[in-house]
Amino acid sequence: QVQLVESGGGLVQPGDSLRLSCAASGFTFRDYAMHWYRQGPGKKRELVGVITTTGSSTIYLDPVKGRFTISRDNAKNTAYLQMSSMKPEDTYVYYCNARNSVNEYWGKGIQDTVSS
Repeated sequence: QVQLVESGGGLVQPGDSLRLSCAASGFTFRDYAMHWYRQGPGKKRELVGVITTTGSSTIYLDPVKGRFTISRDNAKNTAYLQMSSMKPEDTYVYYCNARNSVNEYWGKGIQDTVSS
């Protein structure tokens, strides 16, 4: 059974850091590029960033460049989203996504709230 399970979300204050994890199972994790998306109420889901299968390359949405870092550990079948200098406008539900040329899988999402 394919699963992507996000964890690590919660409530933080502006300027704080938070790390999300995405634990994968049921498929060959190292064969999939990993993406992080986010979505607010009534808004379209947007791509935060992506990391290649080996972790050698990453791409980020402009508003998070320099603040967010995506990484992965293929030995642990886990991807990470490290978020720093968080802002209230980073308040979203965050989703991880695994994708290759054949398949695509989604996690259920996790809420991150940035508020003082």
